[in-house]
This record gives sequence, C-alpha cells and structure tokens, in this order.
Amino acid sequence: MELLLLAVALSMDSAALSIANGARCGKLNLFKISKIAFIYGFFQALMLLIGYFLGLEFIKYVEAIDHYIAFFILFVLGAKMIKDSREEEDLECSIDLSLKLLIIGAIATSIDALAVGVALSFEGGSIAVSSIVVGLVCFAICIVAVYIGKYLGEALEKKALVLGGVILIIIGFKILLTHIFDLDI
Repeated sequence: MELLLLAVALSMDSAALSIANGARCGKLNLFKISKIAFIYGFFQALMLLIGYFLGLEFIKYVEAIDHYIAFFILFVLGAKMIKDSREEEDLECSIDLSLKLLIIGAIATSIDALAVGVALSFEGGSIAVSSIVVGLVCFAICIVAVYIGKYLGEALEKKALVLGGVILIIIGFKILLTHIFDLDI
C-alpha cells in the first residue's frame, strides 16, 4: 500500500503536466497520449533507480541519521510540490515539441523520484519492484490525466501537485516515526 501511495505521489508532477497538455492540446490521439505517458513513466522509474544506487554509495556514511535525511528529503519535496501548486505558471503544449524537449520535461518532473530513490536506499527493499510499480502507476495516471485535462481543463493541475506533496510529507513522517520510536507501521 505504501509503495502505491509513493508511486501516486511521485506521479503528481507528471500528472499535472499531463493535465496541462490535455487542456492545451485538445486534439491528442491515443498514440500521442501513450507516448507522453510512457516517457514520463519511464523517467520516473529510471530516476528512482539512479537515486537508489547513489544512496547505496553513501549509506555507510549516514546510516545513523538516514531516517532524518529521508524525512527531510520527502518533507522538502512535498512542501515544494504544494508551493509550486500556488504559482502561476504557463506550461506549454509539449505535444508539438521534439522528443528531446519531452524528455527534458520528463526529467524535470522526475527529479523528486531521484531524491526519493536516495531515501529508499536507506530503507532497503526491492528497488526493481519499486521502480516498475512507480513507472507503471505514472504511465497509467498520465494517460488518465491527459484525458482529464482535455475535458476539465487546467483547474485540476494544481490539485494534483497538492495531493502529491501531502502524500510525500506523510510518508516522510512515517519513516521518521518508524525509526525514532522503533514502530512497525
């Protein structure tokens, strides 16, 4: 359950961009929608993996405080997502852009997955399963988000960021409380 919540939270930046693309590019076909969703999902999974392996390199140096680091990273990312939801920003329609620019957008929306990957390396667990779940959930959410954007417009873009931010903060608190109080939550 926690992995699914994490996957949903990490997908919210991509979902917000997908909603914006759907709202601004109403004549998208299923192939273009799938292409966007695949690129976003792939980079969410890839960045999670990269962060995980970076974190493994540093775990021996920070093992005593890893739960504080994980909490800090998730809290800051969650707060940033909530803050970003309040900013007025026009996102361009990335459908007419090159693959290179779509990839740049995917990287920009998956930076949080890199940081979460570092936090996950402190927790252990199967990174392969985590990456696959995050990638697939992001893919599915982005497909739905583009269709939502086509029909409901930009109003939902901000709400997706707030939801993702809140979920990341809750997971951060869970990690912190689990380690401080030696709980099994």
